[in-house]
Amino acid sequence: MPKTQKGKAAEKVVHPYSRKAAYLAREEIRLKKKERQKTEKASRLHGTGEKLLWFQSQLDPTKTTYTRKDACDIIERYLHRFDSELEQIELVNGIKGRQGRLHGAREAVIKQTIERERAQYEGVGFEIPDIINAKHLKTFREWTGDLMKLPNIKLRKVSSKGLDTKTDREEKQEAEIDLEEDKDEDDLDDEQVDESLLMSDSQ
Repeated sequence: MPKTQKGKAAEKVVHPYSRKAAYLAREEIRLKKKERQKTEKASRLHGTGEKLLWFQSQLDPTKTTYTRKDACDIIERYLHRFDSELEQIELVNGIKGRQGRLHGAREAVIKQTIERERAQYEGVGFEIPDIINAKHLKTFREWTGDLMKLPNIKLRKVSSKGLDTKTDREEKQEAEIDLEEDKDEDDLDDEQVDESLLMSDSQ
């Protein structure tokens, strides 16, 4: 009589309407959502990193401070960063005899991006690395592009609103306020260090 082959028992088929099936379905949805969020976060970080590297490349190594007007000048250059690409698309589509518009999707994305960023800049403010604050500017200059260190970069919203009516004196006053804020932050850091030292001594 032939011996029956010993092996692993066949896996139980999960009934499609059982509690286990419902649990497995929920778990699959959860894992997919988690993976999607992870991908979206990585994409956002990459986009932010590219933006900050662009601004870093525009910094003048001889300048130790920037005014709001200086920051606005850099933002204007940033808003025109696609000009060359749009010109190339226009040239390609301007060739006689060509049927249909090439790179239409890319052109639409660029124009939507510029429109959104322009609206922010002329409204609530466009977010850039804080180059107006001397302390934050120094930190930003020293950044090596490591995405893990992005939280160390302080950001600030800058708007073109009222820029033409700002006087040099008002710009100077804003810079002085930033310096005072720096001093307050440093004093607070020192107080926290002193407090932690006192607590460790009392233990």
